[in-house]
Parts: sequence; structure tokens; C-alpha cells
Amino acid sequence: MQNPSELYHFETDTDPQDLRASVLVLALGGFMDAGHTQKLLTEHLLATGESTVVASFDADQLLDYRSRRPTMVFDTNRWVSYEDPCLALHRLTDRDGTPYLLLTGPEPDFQWERMAEAIRQLVVALGVDLVVTAHGIPMAVPHTRPIGMTSHATDPRLIPLQENPFGRVQVPGSLASLVELRLGESGHDAIGFAVHVPHYLAQAEFADGAVTALNAILAATGLNLPIDDLVAQAGLNRAEIAREVEGSEEVAQVIAALERQYDTFLEGRQKPSLLATDVSDLPSADEIGAEFEQFLRQIDDPGTDESGGSRA
Repeated sequence: MQNPSELYHFETDTDPQDLRASVLVLALGGFMDAGHTQKLLTEHLLATGESTVVASFDADQLLDYRSRRPTMVFDTNRWVSYEDPCLALHRLTDRDGTPYLLLTGPEPDFQWERMAEAIRQLVVALGVDLVVTAHGIPMAVPHTRPIGMTSHATDPRLIPLQENPFGRVQVPGSLASLVELRLGESGHDAIGFAVHVPHYLAQAEFADGAVTALNAILAATGLNLPIDDLVAQAGLNRAEIAREVEGSEEVAQVIAALERQYDTFLEGRQKPSLLATDVSDLPSADEIGAEFEQFLRQIDDPGTDESGGSRA
């Protein structure tokens, strides 16, 4: 392995000892982020706090530009701009002035082991005690019921006792998952939250999922992070979804069926939430997916109304 420390450089001459923070939020995407949960969460944190970039990673070594080409702008007869991919480590403070770190950017295509070791080096250098991740996963659940969540960690003491809805499964890997694995192997604490997003909203923005993720981070870290703007956004999002559902009797019937399935399941198991959901007891995406095709087309772009106009 090449030297992991050559993958990143500090953007400031400040002594790393003066940049220390006990929490690092890792938001580098992955193989799925249903409801844009992580994206909404990251945008909220950066928009509601003063951010200083303390370190950057060498994107040229890590990204496959041909698989996701950066945007460029052509004006009349010349190129005028290039959207430079950026993997950056931000330092922010919560409402009490407590610092925390946020590593965000596109998930690297190459050198995952080297990148994981580079992150571990930064964890040590900056005195990080806990690394946290959150993202959304699609589930056959209605958006009108409490949002479930699956927690995972390098040490069981970091998360409350819960029944996992998936048991033992094989899934495509992600850098965030590898980082959590490697941190655990080297004795560092890391915790992750997979928010259960209704699968018919997986490709749309589902702000309630981001609120759930942020609340989980608050509980795990003790940080006093702003949440009001995200809660307000979730309220507007719920109202928009409700309008779309009201406009389609077919969609409303399918959601009602999911609600009955959800309520019957909880009554039978006498569980307070879907944290112990057996996915075999719930309808599959194939069984109800056809009814939602038109619904998804209508809400896929939350900034456009049914007539094609722009919503305020």
C-alpha cells in the first residue's frame, strides 16, 4: 500500500492539536441513500453552521471521472467553469461551541483500503473518539407511520439492544462500511444508522428520514446541533407528499394497504416500531411497485408541480 498520508493535506498551518474534535461525521455516499437521507443531512449541517475546511483529499487519485463526469459550463465559444470534485474535512461547532468534524464528498472509486487508513490516521491525529455515519435504505413501509432505523457499531455497547430486521446478509460494500470495519479492528469506536425509508420514496427527497438520522446522531454524540430548519423542511415535504397521494386514488389505496400491513404486524409482534421487522412479512417492491410508477414520476422532482411549473 502506498503511504496513506499522501492522499490528503491540511489546508491550514494550524497545529492539528488545535483542530481536535471528539466526533467525526462521515458522509461519503455509498451504494444507496434512499430518500437522499445523507445528502439532506449533510446539506443541513453545512448550511446551519460556520465551516472551515481543515483537510482535503486528492480526488484525482480516488475518483473515476468517466463513470460520473464532473459538470462543465460552455458559454458561446469557450469553456468558463469546471465543477471540481471535492473530498473535504470540515470543522464545525454546535450551538454550545463544541467542535466536530464532517468528512464529505463523492465516495472514492479507487484505493479504498488506503483511504480507510488515511481516515484512521486523521481520527488519531485529531483526537476523534467516535465516527458516525447515517444513510437511508428502502423498506416496504408506509410514510405515515413512525420511521424505523437499524443501528450498527464496532462495539455493541454503543447502540441500544435491538433485533435486526435483516439477520445475517451479504450486501454490496461501501467505503463507509469498510471504514467502520477497519476502525473497529484497530480499536476505535464507530456507529452507523440506516434509516428505513418507504421504498416508493427512495428516489425522492424524504426529509423525515434526515430528521430521524440527525436525531440519532444527537443521541449518540451529545452534540447540540441545529435541527429546526430540517424539521420545517420535513413538514413541507410531508405536505407535498400528501397532496400527491390525494391526487391518486390508486396510490392512496396502496398506502392504506401498507398501513394495514404495518399495524397488523406490530399488533402481532407487540413491538413499538419496525426495528425488528421481518421483511418476509411485508409486501415486496415487485408486488406493489407498479402502482407507484406514476407516483414516483410526479414526486421525483420536488421542485416541479404537476403542470410542469416551478413551486415556490
